[in-house]
Amino acid sequence: MVSYIKLGSLLCFLLSGFFLLSYFNVHEGARKSAISPAVTTEDQPATHFINLVSTEDEGSLNSSFSYIDRNWEASYEPMLLETFYFSQNRKISNRLRHLLERKTQQDFGYDFDAWFHWLWNKEPQYMDTYYTFKANLHQLLDPKFRKYFLDRAHQSTIRLDEVRWGGVPQDGIPPLRSPEMITVDEASYLRDSNIVFGISVNGDARAYPKRILAWHEMFVDTVGDVPVAGVYCTLCGTVILYKTEHNGINHQLGTSGFLYRSNKLMYDKATQSLWSTLEGEPAIGPLVGKGIKLDYLSVVTTTWGEWKKRHPQTTVLSLNTGHRRDYGEGVAYQEYFATDELMFTVPTVDRRLKNKDEILSVRMPGTTDENLAISHKFLKRNPVYHSKIGSLNFVVFTDRTGAHRVYHAKEKTFNRYDGTSTVTDSSGISWTLSEEKMVGETGEELQRIPTHNAFWFGYHAAFPDAKLIR
Repeated sequence: MVSYIKLGSLLCFLLSGFFLLSYFNVHEGARKSAISPAVTTEDQPATHFINLVSTEDEGSLNSSFSYIDRNWEASYEPMLLETFYFSQNRKISNRLRHLLERKTQQDFGYDFDAWFHWLWNKEPQYMDTYYTFKANLHQLLDPKFRKYFLDRAHQSTIRLDEVRWGGVPQDGIPPLRSPEMITVDEASYLRDSNIVFGISVNGDARAYPKRILAWHEMFVDTVGDVPVAGVYCTLCGTVILYKTEHNGINHQLGTSGFLYRSNKLMYDKATQSLWSTLEGEPAIGPLVGKGIKLDYLSVVTTTWGEWKKRHPQTTVLSLNTGHRRDYGEGVAYQEYFATDELMFTVPTVDRRLKNKDEILSVRMPGTTDENLAISHKFLKRNPVYHSKIGSLNFVVFTDRTGAHRVYHAKEKTFNRYDGTSTVTDSSGISWTLSEEKMVGETGEELQRIPTHNAFWFGYHAAFPDAKLIR
């Protein structure tokens, strides 16, 4: 997202319905998106705010400005800010800015990051009408967005004013559903140094190159006879593999087009509930409070050369995705990954690490509320690292590519690691690592603990109480 005064290209969300191919540039142009004619609603405050982004009739505009001015209350702040944010008419935008500054006694001009940061660091004060406004405002971008918010004021676990449009319609970044997989010998397009996200479910090993997945942000498939969704939040650097079946229901997930604290929000097709990517549970909608929390599995970020050496029978994504993209290594998100700057602001930034420094997340939902974020750089310096979460002892092994694998340790201590698949404990017993477990030469087994990587800024925004190990 960019302001009027920020330098750089502003690429528009096209009125014809064809969306930009570059995800990075789509986000950059999000605020300048086309707005369609107004919708009507019986909610009077919401109606007047929507009017300010959907008409240029002077009399109608003056009426709405007058209503908002006369009836002003603090709960209007997020509606006025978002109206200002999406306004396409510079004259109207100036009136909105002056009204916002006068009512809030703040002076951030067109610096929208500063406005949102100010708002999010206050106690939320919006009322139910904000859900109506949000539904009607965003349905002007995609009619499917309306259901995300309408009549869901009491079906939410997150702050609504922190839910921001990411610049694309529902599934505008198209998930790969049952994508074509090919063998190692067929994957001539990949170099050994290319980054892949590796998974193994019931012995079914698969690799998803970053160069492809960054354009799609999600794959939905059955792997090892288990229905799964691999979700890549490119902005927050997180790839998580979820089992999508819960209590006999297979939730069909997709990309909502919205973010919460710069973290991707998913949706399910059955109810249009919004889901947290990092927690695998509904955050807004009728599924909230139903006890749904998806189990997640481990994802390894490594190189294609290392993954195929460990898993010669692996399959890997084909370039034949059904979509036309430049799948060259490092093409998608090149500008974003090249700096430490954020595309979407977050309420607070913790400077103990750089924004996009990678951390390893170690969580045990349902077992302990503790949450560990272990610096990737720390683990590279300590390729065998023992720690504890709740009452559980665990060990992290980090190989030469920077890939982390975490296992239950029980009371054992490991002191030698060959950097590939063999470790030795303090008793001199040799253990062999696999994606599911580690097996000692005595036959004893220690199970893998699901983990994932993330950028520090996004993880801290989602879990501000996480303990950082660096």
